[in-house]
Amino acid sequence: MNATLPQPPCTVATFAQLLSSTRRGARLARLLATTQLRAWDLSPDVTERAEQIVAELAANAALHGRVQGRDFRLALTLDTTTGLLRIAVTDAKGGQLPVLPTDSATYGETGRGLFLVSALADRWGTEPHPPSGKTVWAEVGHRPT
Repeated sequence: MNATLPQPPCTVATFAQLLSSTRRGARLARLLATTQLRAWDLSPDVTERAEQIVAELAANAALHGRVQGRDFRLALTLDTTTGLLRIAVTDAKGGQLPVLPTDSATYGETGRGLFLVSALADRWGTEPHPPSGKTVWAEVGHRPT
């Protein structure tokens, strides 16, 4: 006799893509994220916040995390159980992890990307990505539409 155990519904959806560490790769990251977020049918508020976060993190990866011949990785994880969308961008350049500057007056026209990420995300952080590289992640709470 075969007994089938009930399976819990899939509560985690993922998307991941390697992209070139260029302006074009950063732009493509945002376009791909937008397409995926809309396919997941998230609220416009969450989608707009996440698009901007992806744009900032991807631009930082292409500009500050670029290592010749190495790509960066965009990963989106939607967990409907916890109500979180996690955005993670991993680049190839290790060393010092980025931190939120304490004084925005020291920056000219650039250097405010992490301020935007901090304002748009519910939580964000960084972690090393061995053997070299780093991951900058952000989480945005969501409710299904």
